[in-house]
Amino acid sequence: MEPQAWIYQQDKPTAGRKLLLLEEAELIFALPLIYRLINPEAVASKPDWFCDAELQTVSYTELVTQLNELVRLRKKTQRLDNELKNVNKMLNQYFTDLGWRMVRKELSQIKKRQKKSHIEVSRDIIQRLKRYMETQKLDSFDQAIDNLLSEHDADISQSHLQHPDDLDDNMSVDDMLDE
Repeated sequence: MEPQAWIYQQDKPTAGRKLLLLEEAELIFALPLIYRLINPEAVASKPDWFCDAELQTVSYTELVTQLNELVRLRKKTQRLDNELKNVNKMLNQYFTDLGWRMVRKELSQIKKRQKKSHIEVSRDIIQRLKRYMETQKLDSFDQAIDNLLSEHDADISQSHLQHPDDLDDNMSVDDMLDE
């Protein structure tokens, strides 16, 4: 399903990316955020994020009911196209342009945090990695580690190719790389 575009309530911006509504792949990150933001207390604390009560054609209870249905169907791994379109339409009527822009910004931060992991390494290893980065002219620890792992994978592949007698006759190239 193609992403639904946000329907602007104010003037459509002339520059920048157009706002998009929720996509199915984002639901795992977006639903907890949406539930937290549509709470009446949150609405009261950020009134410029939400349409005025008299302009809102969608009530809080309608939106929560539709979100709950979306969650239920998602858990059953059923198609969500119609329900997602309905929820997106309701969200478009519930949030202001500014509010939805802030939701998208927050959602982007959540996704970014999900991609990153934090590991602890000793100072000695950090110093060794920094020296390696200098000699290889690399800019980040990610690049250095990726480079080292690639070299390691290449060494393993090379050693398997040099010693074919050690291989099981039924072993595939993928099996060799997985070892």
